[in-house]
Amino acid sequence: MITMNEEKAVARVIEDISDALRGREYEIVVVDSSRDATPNIAASQGARVIRQFPPKGYGRAMGRVLQECHGDVVVTLDCDGTYPASEIPRLADMVLSGQCDLVNASRLERRPRTMPVANYFANWLFAVTGWLLVGVKSTDLHSGMRAYSHRLLREVEVDPKGPALPVELLLKPALEGFRLREVFIPYGERIGETTLQRWSSTVWTFRRILRMALYRFFPEPKRLSKSTTVAD
Repeated sequence: MITMNEEKAVARVIEDISDALRGREYEIVVVDSSRDATPNIAASQGARVIRQFPPKGYGRAMGRVLQECHGDVVVTLDCDGTYPASEIPRLADMVLSGQCDLVNASRLERRPRTMPVANYFANWLFAVTGWLLVGVKSTDLHSGMRAYSHRLLREVEVDPKGPALPVELLLKPALEGFRLREVFIPYGERIGETTLQRWSSTVWTFRRILRMALYRFFPEPKRLSKSTTVAD
């Protein structure tokens, strides 16, 4: 998880994760850029906390947390109570069993009661644009809950600069031939205030989609060794 001022939610989210994964081998990794008590609470709950302060932006925080995770499968989720931690075993097992390399947990089987209408239609527009320009079918390019294989994260290079990194983390692996599955999940009420910058996120979403549309037709030459690009 990446966190910024989530002191109202972080203890509950970590407890839910721990309950869902009881009896399994796991580690909870948090990259934190908070000014409040979030990192202290997370550490007291058993998470490994990496401080990234002053904040370097959503993309760099997400890139850092993916770099720090070394398990066979990495499951991401937002630390605001909106994503069901109880779904983590299902997503992880789909990757661990070899069914796929990436599971996208879509919030958008229908409009969630907790999602404003404007946000719902924006996400619908992003998904349609990604399908038409990039050729990747998904209902939710911005889901904060996914399961990635360690091999995928090691081999796919992404640009961590700027918001909307989940868009590229879904589209680029699909273009590179990694196996993608999508499942639907419930989407809950947010705990605390949102830090989403809607205008910046929208601009960067289309920017990343257009970049992947170019990559679709003009792929970069394959390198002998690749790793996820993270600027610290």
